[in-house]
Amino acid sequence: MVLYKLEDFEPNYRDTFEGREIKGLGVYTEGTDEKIGSVSDVLVDEEGHFRYLVVDLGFWIFGKKVLLPIGRTRIDYNVDRAYAVGMTREQAEALPEFDERQTLDYDYEERVRGVYRGSGDYTRPVEASTPLEASAPLGTNYQSATTPTPTYNRDNYTYEHEPSLYGLNEGDHQTLKLYEERLVANKRRQKTGEVAIGKHVETETARVAVPVERERVVIERVTPTDAGTAVSSREANFREGEVARMEIHEETPEIRKEAFVREEVRVRKVVDQDTVETQETVRREELDVDASGLPIEER
Repeated sequence: MVLYKLEDFEPNYRDTFEGREIKGLGVYTEGTDEKIGSVSDVLVDEEGHFRYLVVDLGFWIFGKKVLLPIGRTRIDYNVDRAYAVGMTREQAEALPEFDERQTLDYDYEERVRGVYRGSGDYTRPVEASTPLEASAPLGTNYQSATTPTPTYNRDNYTYEHEPSLYGLNEGDHQTLKLYEERLVANKRRQKTGEVAIGKHVETETARVAVPVERERVVIERVTPTDAGTAVSSREANFREGEVARMEIHEETPEIRKEAFVREEVRVRKVVDQDTVETQETVRREELDVDASGLPIEER
């Protein structure tokens, strides 16, 4: 269980308590009304619950600071005092000294709790602790009882195990809490749709022009210049059948298809920022004072 100084946990804690300051209050014994010291700091847990007052026992024991469980206190802002319920000088001397440079661990708190458990002359509260967000001062309603040592260990101990040390009740304080409602903005992520990316095949007729060559035979008959001239019988070669052979070729188009990359499609998401305004009716409690003509003073 981690503990924090009040100002480290909530720098604006004075606003929470309407400008009142808990640090610096004089600490007195309940009943004998003897001043034993002053509040030098307050320790709260991770949820903001008050757990200890750090008391400087300068009036009892010079230079010693101890932890006073919040359930053993009663704070009266009308006289700017914090009362240590049931604390004796012997208890104060037996308490381990608080050193803010040292880490507060379970063993140290057990030493503190052990001193207070040994006292049977104090009364214990009837309600569990209230969080830091409460606007009213701290207080305790006490009943006569002794506090048996509860059964627990370092792994399962919580402050709720011992309401006699850490419980609070505002019955002893003349304080009325005023509540108000505030709009708390939050965001909820929801699906508005989806985009599916696919592909299909379209066909079209492609035309391509291919130049081709075709061979053909041209037979020309011409009259030689020596036409009519007599030739010898040996030169005159009269015969039948094939005289000449010539091959004829032509080109034909040869078409084939090849696949090429035409374009590349990249799919990604981008986030657009926008501000949405909304409104709602909120309530707030105001204080009504019926003084019946009596003089009153508001602080």
